Amino acid sequence: MALSAIDGPGTWADEGFDDLDEKWLRSKPGIKWGLAAPDVLPCWVADMDYPAPRPVRDALSQLAESGDLGYPRNDRAALLEEKWAARMAQRYAWSPAPGHLRVFFDLIQIVQIVTHLATSPGDGVLLFAPAYPPFPHTVESMGRRLLAAPVVDDGTGWSFDMETAADLAAQAKVLLLVNPHNPTGRRLARTELLALGDIVLRHNLIVISDEIHADLGLAGPGDHVPFASLSEELAQRTLTLYSASKSHNLGGMGCAVAHVGHTGIERQLADLPSHLLGGAGVAAVAATLASWSAEGDAWLERCVARLQDNRRILGDWLAGEGAASGVHGYPPEATYLSWLDFRPAGLGDDPAAWLLEEARVMLSSGLSFGPGGPGFARLNFATSPGLLREILSRISAALAGRALASRALASRALDRRAGPGVAGVAGVDA
Repeated sequence: MALSAIDGPGTWADEGFDDLDEKWLRSKPGIKWGLAAPDVLPCWVADMDYPAPRPVRDALSQLAESGDLGYPRNDRAALLEEKWAARMAQRYAWSPAPGHLRVFFDLIQIVQIVTHLATSPGDGVLLFAPAYPPFPHTVESMGRRLLAAPVVDDGTGWSFDMETAADLAAQAKVLLLVNPHNPTGRRLARTELLALGDIVLRHNLIVISDEIHADLGLAGPGDHVPFASLSEELAQRTLTLYSASKSHNLGGMGCAVAHVGHTGIERQLADLPSHLLGGAGVAAVAATLASWSAEGDAWLERCVARLQDNRRILGDWLAGEGAASGVHGYPPEATYLSWLDFRPAGLGDDPAAWLLEEARVMLSSGLSFGPGGPGFARLNFATSPGLLREILSRISAALAGRALASRALASRALDRRAGPGVAGVAGVDA
């Protein structure tokens, strides 16, 4: 996509889903491309390569043209709740209790403040691991106990160890649920969520449900089930976290919402000093409202279609060249993230470091995802098909070169052990 195309009409082709200009990507001010060396292709942080949606750019342009970058009006928060509630009803057939939505700067802020309010140092926080790196880090840095139930490979996909989760829940105060799951891209089925609901009720847990990737279902948007929609009893224990930052590629804007179903936490939040938490700025609110519009969701629909095609490219690679190279994984059910097992390739605990050096691609290190992370790396495939194929080709080529070098080394070692006499005999036989 040429730079000039960014300012053109809002069609599929010039929105940058199919063709991205690498010069434009490398000129972006964000960290994804900004931290990559000129010969490195980054596919790490959860930030899509696509330009922000046209309606978002229009809303921000109008805001700048108005000359008003002051504080947002109080009714903006009410409008965010109205738009959010309509999305939940339309997309997920859930009608959350009104009047319980709070606006924050970002999702991690919500997790940290609720963890602070709901637990004390030494209390247990249950989550499925590997997990989005800020979450295990938050738990441990706040002096809480990380109770990690494993995400395991069951031979057909990534599955959640409910038996271990049930055992660990007796030591927990909070369940930190990430659904759709980051980094595996698994979307928990209703049956799995109901099993978790039984655990929550049995052990009187508070649930922080991160559903920030909900709109990025690659098997259809209606397949996501909000945890709080399972029952009124569970809704009263759950804080549902949501944002346009992942679905509409607004990671740097700073606006997230939490539906606070737990009255005790809601009361504690209300009792905090009014300016302690800060909040979303006028531009972030404008960008979010533009995302949650008919035009914003038309962009999302086109984006998901591109991600579904990229998922097929990734799936074909995993079944072919990837598997042959010693890479194992599954195309995700949601998100634009793929959790790749490099242990068969023998790259050690941090394959991302080896890939950066040898393949010149930048993936997220599995080590940062906590228990279950060593030997893995996370790949972000929200880019153009051409760039995705180049990333996968570089990985395959680097692994093939490593395997060839290993075979050559082994052959030379065998020749040295065999000695010159054997070589002479072989020459005669030839």
